[in-house]
Amino acid sequence: MAQLLGFTLLSLFITLVLIVPFIDFLYKIKLRRQEQHTVDLFNKPTPFFDKFNAWKVGTPFGGGILIIVVVSALFLWSFGVLNLSISVWELFVILFTFISFGALGLYDDIKKLVNNGEKHGFFGLRFRYKFLLQCVLALVPAIILFQNLGYNFLFIRGIGLTDIGLLYIPFAVFVIVSFTNAFNIADGLDGLASGLLLISLVSFLAISYTNVDKGLGLFISLLMGSVMAFLYFNVYKARLWLGDVGSMALGASLAIIGLLTGKTLAMAVIGGVFVLEAGSSLLQLIGKKYFNRKIFPVAPMHLYFLKRGWSEPKTVTRAWWLGLVFAILGLYLAFIK
Repeated sequence: MAQLLGFTLLSLFITLVLIVPFIDFLYKIKLRRQEQHTVDLFNKPTPFFDKFNAWKVGTPFGGGILIIVVVSALFLWSFGVLNLSISVWELFVILFTFISFGALGLYDDIKKLVNNGEKHGFFGLRFRYKFLLQCVLALVPAIILFQNLGYNFLFIRGIGLTDIGLLYIPFAVFVIVSFTNAFNIADGLDGLASGLLLISLVSFLAISYTNVDKGLGLFISLLMGSVMAFLYFNVYKARLWLGDVGSMALGASLAIIGLLTGKTLAMAVIGGVFVLEAGSSLLQLIGKKYFNRKIFPVAPMHLYFLKRGWSEPKTVTRAWWLGLVFAILGLYLAFIK
């Protein structure tokens, strides 16, 4: 464990050294938030979202690029240093998911800037196309997990391991795509998603260590350090945001970490705030589509509390607190005999 924490500190230090020049670089290439006039999936305006985020115009996004580069480079370099015996397929699954979802998010970020002059500015890929591409990307690690790494089971507390055979592939795709979008939805307030991710990563580091999965533990440790450095600049008022390049890469990676540990139920609990964020948005969409009415005044959940008068720092801090509670409960479910 001491060795893994040492790599966390290394990742933290390198990211801290690079992040200020990287922020300056983002300003130089004008990868910054533009004025928004957004619409929901049904092409209806979202004035509260636009009003709340108006002051954030001009802040650079794309912090996920730095996290992906630092963590991927250190992850590959560390194998030469530690001489770890890890399956090449596990290595491929981790890096493919991390980088490919990041690339999709980067394309979406760039498309938003290109489309800024259109009627509904700051929109990237349409959700249906983004969702389809996410499913295609998620299918690759799902097949490898099943075919090459032998994952075909679910661990259900009180029942044990349940073999679900080929159904594991669509199940894994569902988990990856769901957590990718849940993380993306939660990444709406300064420090919210990155702080919750850090709590989740600490939890999964403990799980991977008890599973004696040093390769996965190394990836988690490096990701923890880089996210810690990013979070310093992402708390209110943020100097840098993840962008879709970061939110997609990190959300998909969290899902892969949960799948590789075999603790899928624990992952859903540890990432409970992400689940609540996505669930509130889903219920709102169902209400609009099938009942022609809103279930909540606004969604996702963090916007609801802002509309009730909570400040952004208060909302984020209480979400972190709830995330800690979920993490403790998830670890209890993961370790209880």
